[in-house]
Amino acid sequence: MDINDYLIDQRGRDWSQLLSGWAGTIPESFSLWLVNRFGDAFLVLDDESVHLLDVGTGEFNRLADDRDHFAQLLDVGHNADLWLLIPLVDACRAALPELSEGQCYGFKVPRLLGGKYVRDNVAPTDLTLHYSVLSDVHRQTKDLPDGTKVRVIRAP
Repeated sequence: MDINDYLIDQRGRDWSQLLSGWAGTIPESFSLWLVNRFGDAFLVLDDESVHLLDVGTGEFNRLADDRDHFAQLLDVGHNADLWLLIPLVDACRAALPELSEGQCYGFKVPRLLGGKYVRDNVAPTDLTLHYSVLSDVHRQTKDLPDGTKVRVIRAP
C-alpha cells in the first residue's frame, strides 16, 4: 500500500482558514500533518501527539503518542482502513472521476446527519465547501442528543 494513494495534496491551501470553522473542536495550536481523501485531518499537537479530526462525524480523537507511534499503529489491525478509509477510497477511485486539485471526497448526506459510509453516498467535493458545510452542520448539531431528528433544507 502506498499511503499517498489515500491522501490529498496539502500544498497551496490555507489550512488555517479551511479549518477555522472547527475552532472549539480542535486546539488553537497544532501542525497539520496529513489529510485523507475525505478531508479528515491528522493534526500534531504541541506535545507531539497525533489526533484525527473526522470532519464526517465531527469527532476529534487522539490516535498516537507521536508520528512514529502513529506509523506503527497504522499497521495494526484495521487502523489503516479506518483512518484512511481505504476500502471506500478504493471503491470511489474505481467508480468516480479522479479528484481534481482542490477537491476531496464528500458525503452527499453527511455522516453527522446519518449518511452512510458507502460509495453511492460519495461525490467529489470542493475542499472549501466541504470544510465550511461540515463545520457548520457540526456546530448546529453538536449539542443535540443522539437520535434527534433534524430537518435538512436544501438550496434550490
